[in-house]
Amino acid sequence: MIGTLMYLTTSRPDLTFVVCMCARYQAKPTEKHLHAVKRIFKYLRGTVNRRLWYPNDSSIALTAYAYADHAGCQDTRRSTSGCMQLLEDRLVSWSSKRQKSACLPIYGLGFNKIPMYCDNKSAIALCCNNVQHSRSKHIDIRFHFIKEQVDNGVVELYFVNTEYQLVDIFTKAQCRERIKFLINKLGMRSFTPETLKQLADEVEE
Repeated sequence: MIGTLMYLTTSRPDLTFVVCMCARYQAKPTEKHLHAVKRIFKYLRGTVNRRLWYPNDSSIALTAYAYADHAGCQDTRRSTSGCMQLLEDRLVSWSSKRQKSACLPIYGLGFNKIPMYCDNKSAIALCCNNVQHSRSKHIDIRFHFIKEQVDNGVVELYFVNTEYQLVDIFTKAQCRERIKFLINKLGMRSFTPETLKQLADEVEE
């Protein structure tokens, strides 16, 4: 079941966090893990028409969000990191991983001054302050990669309140209303067969 759900996360970013959480316990699942998987399938049944929407009139402007919860895993106290990139309103890359791994996507396009939104002021200060950086050599290479991009003007870091941190959906469990808000911001829409037919007719015109 987990393998099937993992396949679905390539087109259903709203499932990414919960499926990755369940995948961590595949070797020794318990009854509560089976219950969690059943809840995922129940959610899928109620949102079967929801999918990513890529309008063809959007500009190619890259925006990124990054976040990591602090020791959020109750079993290992390791942090879960999440990141996402959007081309205007189109979600093109996302990940939810227990640290120590990250993805650095390459799009084959040249970008400068990419806005990256983070709700951690300390992380932003660390990337923008050379004095702090000189005493931070133990930090993972991904940090130094971002620091270098900031220095070169490729990335611009901005603070965003937690309420508007869209990548939260990849790092922690959310309430029903919060999920509705976030998946709408990710560009996911609910398409019935009638809606899809109407869109196809508009394209032909």
